[in-house]
Amino acid sequence: MEKKYKIPRQNKVESSKILSKPRIFFGVLFVISSFVLTLSFISYLMKWKADQSQAGTMLDKTIKSDNIFGKIGDWLGNFFIFDSIGIAAFIVAFLCLVTGFLILKKHYFKPWKTFGHSLFFICWLPIFMGAITGGTGVLSGVYGYQIMDLLNSIIGTFGLWMVLLVSIGLYFILEFNLNPSNVKSKLNDLNDNTIGRVRGLMPNSEEKFEADEELENEENKDLAVKDLESAPLHLHVTSDIEPIKTPNQTSFSSNPVKLETNSAEDNIKFEVEVAKEELDEFDKKANELVQKHGEYDHRLELAKFQMPTIDLLKDYGPEEIHVNQEELEENKNKIVGLLKNFNVGIAEIKATIGPTVTLYEIVPEAGIRVSAVKKLQDDIALNLSALGIRIIAPMPGKGTIGIEVPRKNPTMVSMRSVISSAKFQNTDMDLPVVFGKTISNEVFMADLAKMPHLLMAGATGQGKSVGINAILTSLLFKKHPSELKFVMVDPKKVELSLYSKIERHYLAKLPDGEDAIITDTHKVINTLNSLCIEMDQRYDLLKNAFCKNLKEYNKKFSQRKLNPENGHRYLPYIVLVVDEFADLIMTAGKEVEQPIARLAQLARAVGIHLIVATQRPSVNVITGMIKANFPARAAFRVISSVDSRTILDSPGADQLIGKGDMLYFNGNEILRLQCAFVDTPEVERLADFIGEQKGFASAFMLPEYSSDETTSTVGAFDPNEKDPLFEDAARIVVSTQQGSTSMLQRQLKLGYNRAGRIMDQLESCGIVGGFNGAKAREVQISDLRSLDNFLEELKK
Repeated sequence: MEKKYKIPRQNKVESSKILSKPRIFFGVLFVISSFVLTLSFISYLMKWKADQSQAGTMLDKTIKSDNIFGKIGDWLGNFFIFDSIGIAAFIVAFLCLVTGFLILKKHYFKPWKTFGHSLFFICWLPIFMGAITGGTGVLSGVYGYQIMDLLNSIIGTFGLWMVLLVSIGLYFILEFNLNPSNVKSKLNDLNDNTIGRVRGLMPNSEEKFEADEELENEENKDLAVKDLESAPLHLHVTSDIEPIKTPNQTSFSSNPVKLETNSAEDNIKFEVEVAKEELDEFDKKANELVQKHGEYDHRLELAKFQMPTIDLLKDYGPEEIHVNQEELEENKNKIVGLLKNFNVGIAEIKATIGPTVTLYEIVPEAGIRVSAVKKLQDDIALNLSALGIRIIAPMPGKGTIGIEVPRKNPTMVSMRSVISSAKFQNTDMDLPVVFGKTISNEVFMADLAKMPHLLMAGATGQGKSVGINAILTSLLFKKHPSELKFVMVDPKKVELSLYSKIERHYLAKLPDGEDAIITDTHKVINTLNSLCIEMDQRYDLLKNAFCKNLKEYNKKFSQRKLNPENGHRYLPYIVLVVDEFADLIMTAGKEVEQPIARLAQLARAVGIHLIVATQRPSVNVITGMIKANFPARAAFRVISSVDSRTILDSPGADQLIGKGDMLYFNGNEILRLQCAFVDTPEVERLADFIGEQKGFASAFMLPEYSSDETTSTVGAFDPNEKDPLFEDAARIVVSTQQGSTSMLQRQLKLGYNRAGRIMDQLESCGIVGGFNGAKAREVQISDLRSLDNFLEELKK
């Protein structure tokens, strides 16, 4: 009978560690060869010219070599460095060392990874050294020089360097996984580890107290340790746990986690069950649709639309602020001297230089009243011989008094500089609006979605129209055509006409409107009332979707939780821009004021925002009802302090110097800004760039609105005057149960006038009801079978 013996595991481990003599011999041989090659290469590089002249004299005893290993060292250096791969020969020596360690089973390096990196640098390093040295010397070797010379003749010097830099860049990216998120996480881990080590080396008072306790109760602890060793703790966690992800990305475990503690005396089981969140059928169906088709992409219709580039804006060169030390010192001495003459002591003064003005912050001495400084505004302006002196007493959030003094040589703030800033490019605002720069030369931005409406005022030629263009430009640079629509009202007919080229991309208009940019006062009234209808319809959609604002609604729609068959659709932001509000008030009065006030009160939550500008901010133009709903206001230079109080509720706008100098009030504090300058050719290039691209079939259509004057009683139906598309229109209306003229336009591809006549015929014969204001007409026939019977009787 054959017996089998099992070798004990310990003996197996010991036997595996025993190396054979050939393995030791070859391993040590490779290690020694590595050191010989390294020293030979170093000695050859130090005296390569003399050794090169002795090449081929290996057996000549009369010639002596200066290499540390004699003529063998010369031959090795000449073969590997001069005739081959230059200083990359040291990598060959390193590979010999790695091979020796592998034979000796010393796994200091990962073999395949090491050989792969070495082969890359053996190929790359000689060409790189050849490009640097131009082939002179021995650093590149014959291989590096010839390959470099070949590439240089084919792709030129610039192409050669591009190949070298791109190859080494790709190597480091692929090897070390260099992307911003990984680099940041590695730095954070390194920082946390460093802090942890430092904390570990610094014992606190609690640790000292515990150490003393251990010394006092050493015997008791030894007994406790022995007892614990006799009762081990076993931790069992079920491995078949599948995480469930809910719509809000909260993960739950489908199986309970079991913790078992076993001791010698008792066996106690401890179970923790995590409750599961059950999804209803509607959410499950939405998740299935998202998994099958992905989330709804509102940009899909214009998927190839390219956002404007910064090259469309003019580059005015560097906009560095040059500090004029003499001007600063002169103004400082004048301010201090004047206040001293009026017995106003100053403890400290500081200057902050901006693009247009310099802010001098003074700290008055104890016992000085703030009003004593405010009363000296005219005296300070007289002493400094400057316009636009504004005193801020006290400065919000600071214990200082501010004196704003215009600079003699102001710096222009271009639109290109603020659009290209990192603050604008990396913003996560819904409707980012960049105005310009503050006194501290920082880019100032605001979110129109949170303003939520903006009121602008300023005299003629003070930069108001440029400010409107700056707002529109910043929005066009950030928002896709499917996300934003403009309703532009331009009574002056020339300020906003440049944007007519982007009608099919960004503009909205009435169904019967010819021009998207509205200039007729009567059409303005209809448009404002149409926006009110759009607002009401959006509120109905938000109510049915159980959402509070537009952002939540669009997110829910993108996640396919809202059915388009129920009227739900992706809702873009709508921005109403009125360039000259005073003219509308003069010609239309209450008919314009009431819808404007209603939109300002309610339209914020449904994504409709207003930008209203006027030259004359008098009380009869900007009434209290309008001002109450416009918390954000921008004031350019106005004529009198009364106008400033009308727009800002405080003076200061009359002290501005013009040319884009403005005050911005957001409900909390007033900021002085220098508005960014965007010229007409820049706006034209931007409009041309957008207009040349593929757009929607037409402008965004607002709901139809008919005023009381335009509605009339429909006459009797005459079968002889029936439109050829009457029956098709009737079937569309009955099948959809929606009597809408705009729907007939889209379905039958008709103009507004013909669709309106068909709707009147449908009303006269009793298929649809009368005009119902903001809502669609009521359909009197319930199904298509009843309609066919009705049409047959109508023909008889």
